[in-house]
Amino acid sequence: MADARLYAPATARNRDAILERLRPLFPDDGAVLEIASGSGEHAWHFAPHLPPGTVWQCSDPGEAARASVAAWGAGVANLMLPALALDTTDPAWPATARAMEQPIRLIVCINMIHIAPWEAAEGLFAGAATLLAPGRPIALYGPYRQGGAHTAPSNADFDASLKARDPRWGVRDLEAVADLAARSGFGPPDVHPMPANNLTVVFRRL
Repeated sequence: MADARLYAPATARNRDAILERLRPLFPDDGAVLEIASGSGEHAWHFAPHLPPGTVWQCSDPGEAARASVAAWGAGVANLMLPALALDTTDPAWPATARAMEQPIRLIVCINMIHIAPWEAAEGLFAGAATLLAPGRPIALYGPYRQGGAHTAPSNADFDASLKARDPRWGVRDLEAVADLAARSGFGPPDVHPMPANNLTVVFRRL
């Protein structure tokens, strides 16, 4: 039988640092909803570290990604399968998430908003605003521009490669993301520098 697992090389390098940053945000119950889970490797690594009674729910618009999540996640503690077919550019995505058995306490989105059109970020925050109770967080991870400039030459090169693949993609300005979050009903960003010139950025629902 073919192995449906996909592999993202960067995951093995960043998963431990992201886990330690997310740990203080883990809820005592309910669900963590991951948007754009990709291969499912982060979920495979993170879910067993959740408190008992808390579940990690993956999602991805891609069928191959959802199959990979299922392959990685078989038998993993605290990981809810199957992954949901969510696309944040679809205004109906929160209704699908809302149908989950567990209330959503935290939303996590790793390496999505720069590898997607800006509409995906707009839909992410619009939907998150309807799913999260006041005080509950959404955590984003990835590279950002700050003050209108890249934070490292490697990020500038990465930005150029993304735009060559699709002009709608690219490393986002942190200030633009923070403004979008504010307009969607979230507080100011809590910014955490991460290895490899990335950031974890946390917004809480007002």
